[in-house]
Amino acid sequence: MFFIPAFVIRPFRYQSPRALALAISVKSWAPIVTLILGLATLVLAGILWKRVSTLGRSLAIFALIVGVGSAVMARQNYFEWMFHPIAVAGFVPASSAKLSGNEMVMALRIGGEARAYPIVQMAYHHIFNETIAGMPVVVTY
Repeated sequence: MFFIPAFVIRPFRYQSPRALALAISVKSWAPIVTLILGLATLVLAGILWKRVSTLGRSLAIFALIVGVGSAVMARQNYFEWMFHPIAVAGFVPASSAKLSGNEMVMALRIGGEARAYPIVQMAYHHIFNETIAGMPVVVTY
């Protein structure tokens, strides 16, 4: 319930429509399914606790840890951990930019001011608040 969306929805990797639909569906069902499975694991561990050996108890504790961890992770927006905001932009003149010839940029010109945002950077950050020619703008990818 946690790994399917995390595996499918990765930057710079092809994501087919079917895989994305599956990942979004799993992500939407994950909180309730992991809660039910976590409770079932807890009940099963409680029932079997006195009937199993030390190894069995160790396995039950491991299963509980995995179940609780999965339930917690299913409720997190782990994509926020991957995509950090740009705190301070570092702009350089176009003549000083060190971009390869095939690197794509998003360009924005307002009045006499222009900016270019490398797609590679925007793909990780997705949004950037900026002021160009005294006008606040939001750049997004």
